[in-house]
Amino acid sequence: MSMSSKSTTMFRRALLSARTGSSVAESCCRTIRPVAFAPSRSVFSAARLSTLTASETRRRPTVRPHQQSVAASGVNGMSPTSKRTIFIQTEITPNPDALKFIPNHRVIPEDFPTSFLEYLNPRSTLAPPHPSPLAAKLLDVEGVTSVFYGPEFITVTKSSDVNWAHIKPEVFSLITQAVTSGETIVSVVESDSTEGAQEYEEDSLAFNEEDDEVVSMIKELLETRIRPAIQEDGGDIELRGFENGIVMLKLRGACRTCDSSTVTLKNGIESMLMHYIEEVKGVEQVMDQEEEISMHEFARFEEKLRQQKGAGATASSPLDSAP
Repeated sequence: MSMSSKSTTMFRRALLSARTGSSVAESCCRTIRPVAFAPSRSVFSAARLSTLTASETRRRPTVRPHQQSVAASGVNGMSPTSKRTIFIQTEITPNPDALKFIPNHRVIPEDFPTSFLEYLNPRSTLAPPHPSPLAAKLLDVEGVTSVFYGPEFITVTKSSDVNWAHIKPEVFSLITQAVTSGETIVSVVESDSTEGAQEYEEDSLAFNEEDDEVVSMIKELLETRIRPAIQEDGGDIELRGFENGIVMLKLRGACRTCDSSTVTLKNGIESMLMHYIEEVKGVEQVMDQEEEISMHEFARFEEKLRQQKGAGATASSPLDSAP
């Protein structure tokens, strides 16, 4: 290469450097630096970002719903949206008039003296020792007859003449609102002689040093083998006594008004207790005074209907035989 051509080349490079305001070496460094230290950033940012038009530059940026919860949580703690993200599962029970709601939330405190609570009337939801605002609201729903609290589930029982499709949305909404708002489901108040107070104070299946060997075996079998199955069906069981070989039990929750409760006691619980404990001769279900009155009135009502149907059939028989 001649001297003149070299001079021309150097002159062109100097002219190019003067126009760009930087030397060729500096421009090369800017080109190489992103690739050397952050190659992924330079490649993917170019792929994601599109060219802004004049209309887009004037548009106010918005935050998407899932971004709002993250942004708000850093300032005010847990956002209202994240508080409402709760999954409540609904399960059917053998009793068609009872539904089991599982809020994925502890219903009865762990240090509670009993494993269940049952509210059969509005007065019991306000009376000590365990009033419950949620149970009061649920019993206020037309058609709901009882509310049962298990360790981690709520069983709601309705009257047989009410359709679940009419009351289930309201019941579901009340339970969801109570759990998401952090409302105290069960309160503990000093008990007194107030009418309507809960009768049970401790778990009837809990270990007691004063129990004899047979009663201790009955409690252990009920606690380990029978109670989990009954709780799975939305209920619980209570031991009321053991006399003359007869185990007296009380079914609670969905099992209390279930048509198959007698079958459960005789074919399930009785056979198991008699198989493992030879001192057990049978099992009987104990009813409260209110339940005995209700059963008596129901039997009278059925007898009255039976008589009316018989009279109707007698009256209609001549018409059937007429030509």
